[in-house]
This record gives sequence, C-alpha cells and structure tokens, in this order.
Amino acid sequence: MEAIVGHHLVIYEKGILASGLWCVAVPYPRRSANIGVFICLKCCGVHRSLGTHVSKVLSVTLDEWSDEDIDAMIEVGGNAAANAIYEAYFPDGSSKPGPDASHDDRMRFIRSKYELQEFLKPSLRIVTMPNAKSSLQPNYSKKLMNSFGSSNSSKRSESCEGMVEFIGVLKVKVGKGTNLAVRDMLSSDPYVVLNLGQQTVQTSVVKSNLNPIWNEELMLSVPQQYGAVKLKVFDHDTFSADDIMGEAELDIQPLITSAMAYGDPTMFGNMQIGKWLKSNDNALVEDSIINIVDGKVRQEMQLKLQNVESGELELEVEWMPLEQ
Repeated sequence: MEAIVGHHLVIYEKGILASGLWCVAVPYPRRSANIGVFICLKCCGVHRSLGTHVSKVLSVTLDEWSDEDIDAMIEVGGNAAANAIYEAYFPDGSSKPGPDASHDDRMRFIRSKYELQEFLKPSLRIVTMPNAKSSLQPNYSKKLMNSFGSSNSSKRSESCEGMVEFIGVLKVKVGKGTNLAVRDMLSSDPYVVLNLGQQTVQTSVVKSNLNPIWNEELMLSVPQQYGAVKLKVFDHDTFSADDIMGEAELDIQPLITSAMAYGDPTMFGNMQIGKWLKSNDNALVEDSIINIVDGKVRQEMQLKLQNVESGELELEVEWMPLEQ
C-alpha cells in the first residue's frame, strides 16, 4: 500500500500491524513515530494510552513528516522487521489476538509487547526502577538495530534527573467506611490517608464511628512514572501515636489506560469503557467498572481493608488529564 505524505512517497505494509495483530483489509492511517511502524485505528487508541514516551501516534496523512521521520521508518525496515525485534522471544504455542479481538485483549498484548517488553531479547530490554513503567526512547526500534539504546537512554536520564512530568490529576472521593476495626475502648476515630509518590492527602477525622461517612474529595497529581495509590486508615489518638486500621492499594493503571484509549470523554455518551478485575492480588470486594458519566471518566470501587480484622471502604475515582 502506498500513501503520498507531503513531498515523500512512503510505502508501508498491508498485513501485520505495529501491534502484530492480523487486521486484514483495515486501512492504517496512523503511525508510531518512535517505534517506526504503521498501525490501524483499532490499535492506535491502545498505543496512545501507553504514553508518547512509549509510542508517539501520529496521522499518516494529516501530520507533517520530517526527513528524520522518513529516514527512521525506512531504517526500521517496516512492520515485519520491527516485529522480528519486539517478538523475538514470543512464547511458543501462544497466539496473537485476531482482527476481531476485544479491546482488553488488544491492550494486554500491545502493553506486553511494547511497554513491558516481554517478548524482546532480554539483553535489549530497558532496565527501569521498581514499580516504574517501562519507557522507550524516540525511534527506539532503530536504536535497537544500531545498538545505540543504552548510551542514548543514559544521557536522557541524566538530563532529566530530578524533574517530574505530570500527566493528569486524580480526584478521589472517599465515601464511607463499613465495619471498621475497634482501636479505642469501644470505637475508633477514623481518617483516611492517600499516598502517591511524594504526595500525601487525608480526610478529616470522624469521631467515635465504625461506619463513618466522609464524602470528601482528595486530589493527587499523577506523574508520568506512576505506581499504585497507597491507602491507609488510622484511628486518631490525642496523647499517643495514631493506630492503623487497615490498608489497601489502588491500581490506577486500568482507569488511566481506559481514559487515554478513548480520548476526549465529552465526545461520548454514558458508557462502560473498562474494568479493574477482582483477584486474590488486590483488595477489591467485586469487579470495579470504569465508566464515562456525563463527559467524565469515573470508577467506583469497594475495597476490603488488608492486614486488619475487619473493614471496607467505598471510593469514587475520577481521572482528569492534564489538558483539561
């Protein structure tokens, strides 16, 4: 397939997309400038949700192509050549999602391939700090081929040291607690503390109540390299250290990924766009649904407090990207 882009003639494949999915007879109007591959509309939303540090999605025909962009695409060698790198260690017996795959299946595969680099040769994987997201540098496929990845990555790391780039704001509405643990004689004076990176916010103290109602909104700025939100409940004591009444972690990745995949939520009606699944590894009481409601991306969740004899919390989380 051929496309005229500015004054350049770019030849790209009709078959295997950047994600490695077989999307037969689907046009590829998008490209990932830093990976060096073409992608279809179904996959471009997932690529965008990874962040531009992993995959910078641009239009093939609407966005301007620089000479460097053209050279990068040519040097990578097309989607098949990129797949040979990013799928070099694809598990035997495993299959890729097909053209009719669900959004969740596409998201899992594309994240595994580009963000987590699970199928890449181990010696070429980018080493990241614990709990940090992987990040691919611009034109990383080309750098893999030319063995320049390590030096360029370290130089960029040194120049950005100490700087924090935020991608949005998390609004957490702490609703109510149920059957919280007793830490005083017959009751407790509970309050909730949220922590994300170096930020800490907390609710007010509710006196002598094991079923407190807060309905308070707390705000946290979300950095590009984010982890889980740490939640702890404490019993306020006047004359001694506050006693802990349980804790939990909020995995905000499903919320942010779903929101980024759909872009501007005001363009859609009320609908479900994602889900955080209950498992033995998290504190969810039941699956947590992610919805677009009145043009906002929101997620309600009920958490069972960990490392304590009893207690649950109800929260509502809203994602607000930086551009809002």
